[in-house]
Amino acid sequence: MKITAIGRGVTVTDDLKELFERKLSKLDKFFRDDAEATIKLRERKNGRKIIELTIVSGGTFFRAENEDETYRTALDRDIENIERQIRKHKTRLGKRIREGAFERSVPMSDAMTVEEEGEFDIRVKSFAFKPMSPEEAILQMNLLGHEFFVFENDETHKVNVVYKRHENKYGLIQPE
Repeated sequence: MKITAIGRGVTVTDDLKELFERKLSKLDKFFRDDAEATIKLRERKNGRKIIELTIVSGGTFFRAENEDETYRTALDRDIENIERQIRKHKTRLGKRIREGAFERSVPMSDAMTVEEEGEFDIRVKSFAFKPMSPEEAILQMNLLGHEFFVFENDETHKVNVVYKRHENKYGLIQPE
């Protein structure tokens, strides 16, 4: 697994890099060799440490973010969260992660860029679309822990949005 560590206002030391490699190696059993992990480090003014861990494998994103007193414990909780996501969606993810059900994968460096801009501090994310079914989009949305997910419908080849509704129901927005 390729690991990239980014410090926002924090210096990423060699000790932290070694810690990340050692801790994330236990997730190698779940992913193919093309998996990429991005770790973003931040620190609050009160001294609490925040780690955002994103793993991309076969076009599927896994994301966890935790805050704790140390980076080590926050990372441990992130890894537990990702293992829980994998176990929860094991049957559906089994094909995608190991068998390469998605032949067209997007490298993490090209997949998503985040910028802060304007007076409203709008967080802009841009990423490459990958054709998928609404069911796959719902799975991806749940793995990321988001309320909605934008994707290219593999049948219509148009941009669609799935979103969470009340009582574990989902909605799909399609263009006319």
